[in-house]
Amino acid sequence: MLNVLAVFVGGMIGTAARFGLDLAMPHPVSEPGWSTIIVNVVGSFALGLLTATLWQRPSTPVWLKAGLGAGLLGSFTTFSAVAVSVSIAGIAGSFQTAIIDLGFSLVFGLLAAALGILVG
Repeated sequence: MLNVLAVFVGGMIGTAARFGLDLAMPHPVSEPGWSTIIVNVVGSFALGLLTATLWQRPSTPVWLKAGLGAGLLGSFTTFSAVAVSVSIAGIAGSFQTAIIDLGFSLVFGLLAAALGILVG
């Protein structure tokens, strides 16, 4: 039950942070969704760092891993937002925007995750 509660609380925090960044960085369909790119890159780094550090400690409680991983970072980052942004931009004929959204999210997300693991 504690694991579920941790995911719920982490999810609320991650969702609120994500929504706040989206409000702070609105964009039309014809421009890259920088808020989505930022949260995915930052979240990838954070999860990489956590899996290389906190997750490796036998003393780390499962509820903490669940709350930070699936809860906080799972709700903060989102592949579905990238998929929708790329699809909408492509349908609207903004192929450069679609490529930027997908390319930046994939390349910098993977680099950030690897960096987080290496730093950890």
